[in-house]
Amino acid sequence: MKVFKKLWWFFKREKNSYIFGVIMLILVALMELIPPQIIGRVIDSITQGTLTPRSLTIFIVVLLVTAIFTYIFRYYWRILIFGASHRLGKILRTRMFGKFSRMSPYFYQERRTGDLMAHATNDIRAVQNTAGPGILTIADSIITGGAVLITMAVTVSPKLTLITMIPLPFMVILTSYYGKLLNRGFRKAQAAFSELNDKTQESIAGIKVTKTFGYEESDQKDFKALSDDVVEKNLKVSKIDALFDPTIMLVIGMSYFLAIIFGAEMVLSDEITLGQLITFTTYLGMMVWPLLALGMFFNLVQRGRASYERIEEIMNTENDIGHDYRIEDAPDGDISLNIGAFNFPGDDEVALRDVNFDIRKGQTVGIVGRTGSGKSAVIRLLLREFDANNPKDITYGDVSLRDYNISNLRAQFGYVPQDHFLFSTTIRENIAFSNPVLDDEIIHEASRLSNIHEDILAFTDGYETVVGERGVSLSGGQKQRISIARALITDPEVLILDDSLSAVDAQTEVNILENISRVRQGKTNIITAHRISAVSKADLIIVMDAGTIVERGTHEELLDAGGWYYETHRQQALRQNLTDELDDLVKGDESNE
Repeated sequence: MKVFKKLWWFFKREKNSYIFGVIMLILVALMELIPPQIIGRVIDSITQGTLTPRSLTIFIVVLLVTAIFTYIFRYYWRILIFGASHRLGKILRTRMFGKFSRMSPYFYQERRTGDLMAHATNDIRAVQNTAGPGILTIADSIITGGAVLITMAVTVSPKLTLITMIPLPFMVILTSYYGKLLNRGFRKAQAAFSELNDKTQESIAGIKVTKTFGYEESDQKDFKALSDDVVEKNLKVSKIDALFDPTIMLVIGMSYFLAIIFGAEMVLSDEITLGQLITFTTYLGMMVWPLLALGMFFNLVQRGRASYERIEEIMNTENDIGHDYRIEDAPDGDISLNIGAFNFPGDDEVALRDVNFDIRKGQTVGIVGRTGSGKSAVIRLLLREFDANNPKDITYGDVSLRDYNISNLRAQFGYVPQDHFLFSTTIRENIAFSNPVLDDEIIHEASRLSNIHEDILAFTDGYETVVGERGVSLSGGQKQRISIARALITDPEVLILDDSLSAVDAQTEVNILENISRVRQGKTNIITAHRISAVSKADLIIVMDAGTIVERGTHEELLDAGGWYYETHRQQALRQNLTDELDDLVKGDESNE
């Protein structure tokens, strides 16, 4: 019953729905007591020879009226109780989605997508069933069962009622034991479903890679193994679940046996009439549903309890970023980094050390280095995807990043990540993501700046082209440029291009950078890249290696220094020259043909 205590906040909120729903159940229970009484009186009238057409008509009319009112009351309790449970599902889903949207990247590193989806679907459905069918079954068990027992005792025989109820304690003991087993089994089954859900999501998302490497058969085997595990664990739950109904029917059968044996003796001794015995056995038949409902109640409650505990684990997880701010205003000014050391949560290896540089407002800063040198780690700290070890390690306008409202802080940044994500909607909606009601001309201008406008117009549906899941219908360069347009359209104070030009050719890169430089006068730009050409016009260039700064300066200064930057620039220039010469040769051959 712990789950009901935990859901008490909701029951108080929906008290009117539950109160009136239970009232409807009481009225239904009272209506259902009438037909057995009518049947018993008709039989006694027949045996005594006192049944008349008029009395039979009255009995029939009473039954019809009872049926109509029962129908009405049943209709309304379903709307009231089940309607409330659906509202609980909506509230829990909304809260959970809000929780997901507020959590830091570390939260998603620890948990898989499929597991989170299972929490938001199966677990919430199980809790919803506790607040709907769960309330129905316990209320119906108590109300209908209690009403029937009282009526049996008052209108027929208290002694016979007591005798037939002797098997009930055995049922209570057994169903309680089954409930404990069910709780443990259901938690394991839900965990197995989470793994299967995650595998399904991962396999569908990575289907191209799977097919490229010919891994389909192995992937199917892995899926089958997880699917078999889910089936096995759910079968164990079903086996426990299957014990409820036979146990209850056995108890009912024993009660029937006692009713017939002792009831027949009471009829022969004139303690009750034959009609009363038939009424009694009819009432006893009506006890089947309350007892079955009691078994269902234990089942639903244990499932709901296991699922609510899983939901609570998510909802009680503290967000380690963004809750301790003291400044509501948006930041402004210079950005200063003085990072002594930083390592990602759960990783003992130092990701950054002795990273110290300033970004003046209006400057363009380039960050270059080998893969894994720490470029993206700096960006993630700036965006507060993770927090630096010391609050003063990064300041914006001479104030620690941690002191700003995180939403207002991130609103200052326009971020184009390495792993571009496009929604499975139109190109226009992807670009206008931050403000869907933007004028088309503003969207087109952002597309021109990112050098994607002409490509979009070449599509049959232009800006209304649906890009598919994660932009599957577009090339890597097109996805990058659409992502850049999406960032530019917000006109951010700080534009961050995190290796966002890697999939475009050299000339397109030059065009985009020149456009950005032209329209973003007085605003800050941060560009991380592997290609030196992407940062050559920057006011300050930072060279990183193994998580620390190894060189810094302007393009000319770094070339004069003759270090890693110079060597990389020379190699890339040679590679570009060779590529250009090959292109010229190909064009020459084509023109000769």
